[in-house]
Amino acid sequence: MADFTYLSPEWVEEARKRLTERLTPEKMNRITSSMTNIYKNCPDGKERYMYVAIENGNIATFEVGEGEPPKAEFKIIADYETFAKISRAELGAVRALTSRKLTLRGNMAKALRLAPTVDKLNKVLASIPADY
Repeated sequence: MADFTYLSPEWVEEARKRLTERLTPEKMNRITSSMTNIYKNCPDGKERYMYVAIENGNIATFEVGEGEPPKAEFKIIADYETFAKISRAELGAVRALTSRKLTLRGNMAKALRLAPTVDKLNKVLASIPADY
């Protein structure tokens, strides 16, 4: 049995803690950016978002919610299951994008340059034991 339910308040708190502890500004290449993932077809029928803001390589904001998400440099839309596979490190973000499992709104060239950094973030999320 996993310790957390994916996207629950407890999972978010654990994710925020791990991201802050494990991703130094140097590991994050001191980037400043933000992204909102829009989760379609969640198991409970709702739509959710996960918003991440990074300032000079530091995780400034990490939140999950319902309704209108915060404005972000990148907006990524996919089914819940696609994001869950990415968060479990079963699917890479670039592969999901190139296979059209993700829809990206924002500068595609910049998104591809930032992909290795986002993969670091996803690896930390994959380390959280969770029920999906």
